[in-house]
Amino acid sequence: MMKLLPLVLLLIGAGAGVGAGIFMRPDAPVSDTAMTEAATGLGAPEVTEPSAEEDEDSAETASDFVKLNNQFVVPIVKGDKVVALIVLALSVEVPAGETDIVYQREPKLRDSFLQVLFDHANIGGFEGNFTDARLLGRLRNALNEIAQKDLGKDIAKDVLIIEIARQDY
Repeated sequence: MMKLLPLVLLLIGAGAGVGAGIFMRPDAPVSDTAMTEAATGLGAPEVTEPSAEEDEDSAETASDFVKLNNQFVVPIVKGDKVVALIVLALSVEVPAGETDIVYQREPKLRDSFLQVLFDHANIGGFEGNFTDARLLGRLRNALNEIAQKDLGKDIAKDVLIIEIARQDY
């Protein structure tokens, strides 16, 4: 009887999981790849194409926005203790059709971005009202400079901070 109890609990748990899955199922059908990407968070990199409404003059300066695959996590350290974490999602604006260069150089770019973010954290850039336009402007400029250094000034037009959050401990 004692050996049967874990098996019974396993079946009850599996049944509850299946029931919750059926109950929480979306109304619209979702492809298998979309479900896998959503579950793993490792979907195809997001590339935003410019809208078709842009006029012919801006076609020469059309841009793609390349969202870097993973978020950046920056610890805020006081003394010897981590007191908060900053989580950022970044995108790089590049000329239309130049997105592959960003993905080819992404490891180097991520390393450079992390160094800039750590430096910003160490000078207190994420303390207090860290969403102040002036502080974020400095951070954007520093990220843009390093992106242009790593990718080239003709490739990296700008760096966008897509998401930013702070978790205090």
